[in-house]
Amino acid sequence: MVICYAFCGSFCNFERSFTEFEKLIAAGHELIPVCSYHFAATDTRFGRAQTLVARIEAACGKRIIDTIEAAEPVGPKLRPDLMIISPCTGNTLAKLACGISDTPVTLAAKAHLRGRRPLLLALASNDALSANFRNLATLYEKKNVYFVPLLQDDVLKKPSSLVCDFSLLTDCVTDAMAGRQRLPLFV
Repeated sequence: MVICYAFCGSFCNFERSFTEFEKLIAAGHELIPVCSYHFAATDTRFGRAQTLVARIEAACGKRIIDTIEAAEPVGPKLRPDLMIISPCTGNTLAKLACGISDTPVTLAAKAHLRGRRPLLLALASNDALSANFRNLATLYEKKNVYFVPLLQDDVLKKPSSLVCDFSLLTDCVTDAMAGRQRLPLFV
């Protein structure tokens, strides 16, 4: 199966997402990597942008899509069977819910959904239960959009934060391809 796999700027979750990326490759899937502008350009305490991009490219043997121009063919020409955004930030979630496609990730998702193929979101957002809750609900009701089950990662210090259970991502690929949302949504 061909999977478009997009990385966004929830840098503290990169390693968990990358572990699932590698599992999909090991299972024989062809991965087309995409990243947001922030992911491609921001050095953080979790790693240098250039190093993270190089790791992704080395793992799948493909150059990462990091521009709007390169992302547009994802839907009409590359036609992956599935697209995953992992981690999906609150910013990306909001843009998807509002139909804004001004980053490589959001344009790739728009182009992919145009073909009525599944989009799997592995959310990691500090405001998912506050400012972004309506965006989560909007996308939950949208056809062909699925979520990796979510949990509150720190109910006392970050009561509005939700992070997906990354260990369920590969199982959710099977569910999304069958047109099913993995339940329960909140673990």
